[in-house]
Amino acid sequence: MKDFMLVFIGKSYEEMNLSPEQMQQQMGKWWGWQQKMEEAGVLKSGHALTPDLRRVTGPDRTVTDKAATEVKELIGGYYIVSAKDYEGAIEIAQGYPDYEFGGTVEVREVMHFQ
Repeated sequence: MKDFMLVFIGKSYEEMNLSPEQMQQQMGKWWGWQQKMEEAGVLKSGHALTPDLRRVTGPDRTVTDKAATEVKELIGGYYIVSAKDYEGAIEIAQGYPDYEFGGTVEVREVMHFQ
């Protein structure tokens, strides 16, 4: 088995002006998907990320504060999952709850250095 990172890209629920009920409904879908992966033994770790970020760039290590509204693509979180290959990881990604809101899952294989 290999490790894959599923990176969740899309707008925040606040930015989409979802009602508290809609947010609760979406969170229920997230918990259901997470539970399904846990029961299948493929979920290794994962976390949601806040929309606030700092970027450190260039040789002078310039630090800039960015708000979610300033970033073209917001990374809202990630999961690390185990799968045989990309096809298996993509199958796991099919459960992502936010496709209906135009969200994207980027699937990346994790490199392990020995």
